Amino acid sequence: MNRSRPEPVQVVKERRDRALAALAGSIPYAQFLGIEFERMGDEVTAKLRFDEKLIGNPLLPALHGGATAAFLETTAIVELAWQKLWHDIESGRLDAETLTPDTLPRMPKTIDFTVDYLRSGLPRDAYARARVNRSGRRYASVHVEAWQDNRSRLYAQATGHFLLPSGDE
Repeated sequence: MNRSRPEPVQVVKERRDRALAALAGSIPYAQFLGIEFERMGDEVTAKLRFDEKLIGNPLLPALHGGATAAFLETTAIVELAWQKLWHDIESGRLDAETLTPDTLPRMPKTIDFTVDYLRSGLPRDAYARARVNRSGRRYASVHVEAWQDNRSRLYAQATGHFLLPSGDE
């Protein structure tokens, strides 16, 4: 039995990082807000870099609720798209080297999105992670949590339902 050697781990990491960067780079609004994504294994963490333009109440000061909601929704959409992209790249259906906004799979579309504001967002960087609760052929349910200094002290969370692109699109 003759097996081929597995790829070096650094090559695999670079391929996955390129794919995530292409995915995140295809969302202009995420770039405008300053949202970045970091991958650890198959887990993606979103980071909203603090910027004065994100302040909604300058007297507190507190992050704008709309910026928080957009951060959470973007995190959920990227997590859903990343799961599909991860599978397509690892199976060899897509090549991470040739990914462009035109060759990326279509993004999920939001059906509804409910945000719970648990406390004021402070004027500092924020982080979020999404967990897919259910994902079928056409529909997915996602829960997102956001925090700033302490992962166990959330400042917002959300639940969203999304329409997934069909395989023939």
